[in-house]
Amino acid sequence: MSYDLMVFAAEAAPKKREAFLAWHEEQTELDEDHSYADPAVTSPALQAFYADIVQTFPAMPLDERADEDEGDEEEDEDMTDTDYTIGKAFIYMSFPWTRIDDAHATVTRLAGQHGVGFFDVSSDIAETWLPDGKGSLYLAHAD
Repeated sequence: MSYDLMVFAAEAAPKKREAFLAWHEEQTELDEDHSYADPAVTSPALQAFYADIVQTFPAMPLDERADEDEGDEEEDEDMTDTDYTIGKAFIYMSFPWTRIDDAHATVTRLAGQHGVGFFDVSSDIAETWLPDGKGSLYLAHAD
Protein backbone atom coordinates (compact mmCIF):
# COMPACT_ATOMS: atom_id res chain seq x y z
CA MET A 1 0.00 0.00 0.00
CA SER A 2 1.11 3.53 -0.69
CA TYR A 3 0.11 7.01 0.40
CA ASP A 4 -1.56 8.59 -2.64
CA LEU A 5 -1.97 12.27 -3.43
CA MET A 6 -2.97 14.05 -6.62
CA VAL A 7 -2.40 17.55 -7.94
CA PHE A 8 -4.34 18.87 -10.88
CA ALA A 9 -4.88 21.84 -13.16
CA ALA A 10 -7.61 23.64 -11.22
CA GLU A 11 -9.16 25.08 -14.39
CA ALA A 12 -9.59 21.56 -15.84
CA ALA A 13 -11.46 20.04 -12.90
CA PRO A 14 -15.09 20.56 -11.86
CA LYS A 15 -15.54 22.64 -8.71
CA LYS A 16 -18.49 20.69 -7.22
CA ARG A 17 -17.78 17.53 -5.17
CA GLU A 18 -19.71 14.86 -7.09
CA ALA A 19 -18.61 16.14 -10.49
CA PHE A 20 -15.02 16.37 -9.24
CA LEU A 21 -15.03 12.76 -7.99
CA ALA A 22 -16.39 11.58 -11.36
CA TRP A 23 -13.67 13.60 -13.13
CA HIS A 24 -11.03 12.07 -10.84
CA GLU A 25 -12.25 8.56 -11.69
CA GLU A 26 -12.15 9.38 -15.40
CA GLN A 27 -8.59 10.73 -15.15
CA THR A 28 -7.31 7.67 -13.32
CA GLU A 29 -8.60 5.31 -16.02
CA LEU A 30 -5.38 6.31 -17.83
CA ASP A 31 -6.79 6.23 -21.34
CA GLU A 32 -4.93 9.28 -22.68
CA ASP A 33 -2.70 8.51 -25.66
CA HIS A 34 0.76 9.24 -24.20
CA SER A 35 3.35 8.00 -21.73
CA TYR A 36 2.28 8.57 -18.13
CA ALA A 37 5.92 9.01 -17.10
CA ASP A 38 6.61 12.13 -19.19
CA PRO A 39 6.07 15.52 -17.50
CA ALA A 40 6.09 17.24 -20.91
CA VAL A 41 2.49 16.08 -21.50
CA THR A 42 1.03 18.11 -18.62
CA SER A 43 0.29 21.80 -18.07
CA PRO A 44 3.10 24.33 -17.44
CA ALA A 45 2.04 24.78 -13.80
CA LEU A 46 2.08 21.02 -13.21
CA GLN A 47 5.44 20.73 -14.98
CA ALA A 48 6.85 23.36 -12.58
CA PHE A 49 5.31 21.52 -9.61
CA TYR A 50 6.90 18.26 -10.80
CA ALA A 51 10.32 19.87 -11.30
CA ASP A 52 10.23 21.02 -7.66
CA ILE A 53 8.79 17.92 -6.01
CA VAL A 54 11.23 15.45 -7.57
CA GLN A 55 14.00 17.37 -5.79
CA THR A 56 12.61 16.09 -2.47
CA PHE A 57 10.83 12.93 -3.64
CA PRO A 58 12.78 11.31 -6.50
CA ALA A 59 10.81 9.46 -9.15
CA MET A 60 10.74 5.69 -9.05
CA PRO A 61 12.89 4.26 -11.86
CA LEU A 62 10.84 2.97 -14.79
CA ASP A 63 12.00 -0.63 -14.28
CA GLU A 64 10.65 -0.55 -10.70
CA ARG A 65 7.34 0.85 -11.99
CA ALA A 66 7.02 -2.18 -14.25
CA ASP A 67 7.53 -4.47 -11.23
CA GLU A 68 4.93 -2.51 -9.25
CA ASP A 69 2.41 -2.82 -12.08
CA GLU A 70 2.65 -6.58 -11.68
CA GLY A 71 1.17 -6.18 -8.18
CA ASP A 72 4.15 -7.04 -5.98
CA GLU A 73 2.82 -6.05 -2.53
CA GLU A 74 6.19 -6.68 -0.91
CA GLU A 75 7.72 -3.96 -3.12
CA ASP A 76 5.08 -1.48 -1.92
CA GLU A 77 6.18 -2.03 1.68
CA ASP A 78 9.84 -1.48 0.76
CA MET A 79 9.07 1.50 -1.47
CA THR A 80 11.57 4.35 -1.13
CA ASP A 81 10.97 6.42 -4.26
CA THR A 82 7.78 8.08 -5.42
CA ASP A 83 5.70 6.70 -8.27
CA TYR A 84 4.41 9.54 -10.47
CA THR A 85 1.60 9.07 -12.99
CA ILE A 86 1.39 12.15 -15.19
CA GLY A 87 -1.67 13.04 -17.25
CA LYS A 88 -2.57 16.10 -19.28
CA ALA A 89 -4.34 17.74 -16.32
CA PHE A 90 -3.02 15.87 -13.26
CA ILE A 91 -0.09 14.26 -11.49
CA TYR A 92 -0.90 11.27 -9.28
CA MET A 93 1.76 10.46 -6.69
CA SER A 94 2.26 7.31 -4.65
CA PHE A 95 4.57 7.84 -1.68
CA PRO A 96 5.98 5.39 0.85
CA TRP A 97 3.88 5.41 4.04
CA THR A 98 7.05 6.20 5.98
CA ARG A 99 7.06 9.67 4.33
CA ILE A 100 3.38 10.56 4.88
CA ASP A 101 3.86 13.76 6.92
CA ASP A 102 6.65 15.16 4.77
CA ALA A 103 4.82 14.23 1.55
CA HIS A 104 1.59 15.92 2.64
CA ALA A 105 3.35 19.09 3.79
CA THR A 106 5.50 19.31 0.66
CA VAL A 107 2.65 18.69 -1.78
CA THR A 108 0.43 21.22 0.02
CA ARG A 109 3.15 23.89 -0.05
CA LEU A 110 4.14 23.29 -3.68
CA ALA A 111 0.53 23.08 -4.90
CA GLY A 112 -0.17 26.52 -3.41
CA GLN A 113 3.10 27.91 -4.74
CA HIS A 114 2.39 26.68 -8.29
CA GLY A 115 -1.34 27.44 -8.29
CA VAL A 116 -2.57 23.87 -8.80
CA GLY A 117 -5.33 21.94 -7.04
CA PHE A 118 -4.61 19.22 -4.51
CA PHE A 119 -6.69 16.09 -3.84
CA ASP A 120 -5.80 14.05 -0.74
CA VAL A 121 -6.70 10.66 -2.21
CA SER A 122 -5.60 8.63 0.84
CA SER A 123 -7.41 10.76 3.42
CA ASP A 124 -10.49 9.33 5.09
CA ILE A 125 -12.42 12.46 4.06
CA ALA A 126 -10.68 12.98 0.68
CA GLU A 127 -10.17 16.71 0.95
CA THR A 128 -9.94 18.73 -2.25
CA TRP A 129 -8.02 21.99 -2.10
CA LEU A 130 -7.94 24.76 -4.70
CA PRO A 131 -5.46 27.61 -5.21
CA ASP A 132 -6.48 30.90 -3.63
CA GLY A 133 -4.47 33.04 -6.07
CA LYS A 134 -2.17 34.21 -3.26
CA GLY A 135 0.21 31.24 -3.11
CA SER A 136 -1.93 29.13 -0.77
CA LEU A 137 -4.84 26.73 -0.97
CA TYR A 138 -8.37 26.72 0.43
CA LEU A 139 -10.55 23.72 1.21
CA ALA A 140 -13.06 23.36 -1.62
CA HIS A 141 -14.82 20.19 -0.41
CA ALA A 142 -14.48 16.96 1.55
CA ASP A 143 -16.57 13.92 2.51
